[in-house]
Amino acid sequence: MFYGTAVWDPWLIVGQIICLQCSYYLTLGLFTMVFLGLRVPRLSLVYFFDYATLTTSTFTGWSVIASFLFSSLAGAVYMIFLVERARKCLDFSATLYIIHLFFCILYGGWPSSMAWWVVNGTGLAVMALLAEYLCIKREQQEIPMDRFHSRV
Repeated sequence: MFYGTAVWDPWLIVGQIICLQCSYYLTLGLFTMVFLGLRVPRLSLVYFFDYATLTTSTFTGWSVIASFLFSSLAGAVYMIFLVERARKCLDFSATLYIIHLFFCILYGGWPSSMAWWVVNGTGLAVMALLAEYLCIKREQQEIPMDRFHSRV
């Protein structure tokens, strides 16, 4: 992809947001299943959207916290392929967490737990900073010129 003047394409942006959000929730579900699969009798959306499950007082709460943090790491890797630009990583990370906040409000009300805010704020920071770092590393790679030279 050549990075010249940016073309405003709202459908591309919406598609990227949807893909990133779905990838994040699929990864969160995978990590929740790995960390909580044997600890709880039944997995449900409570562990995704209810702020009361993010607690530091139980091992189950710490497992949910770990699921969220590992999902933010995976989200940073997804952004390398979906967003591709370091300057857009903070925007897409913030959008993901704002949409997640909206879903949490719809599911269980306004998150009043300090642990919820700390975990999601940390996840936002980790996702944005790691994604920017990885995208910068990818943008700085040399472009191979061998394919442009004709062989005689």
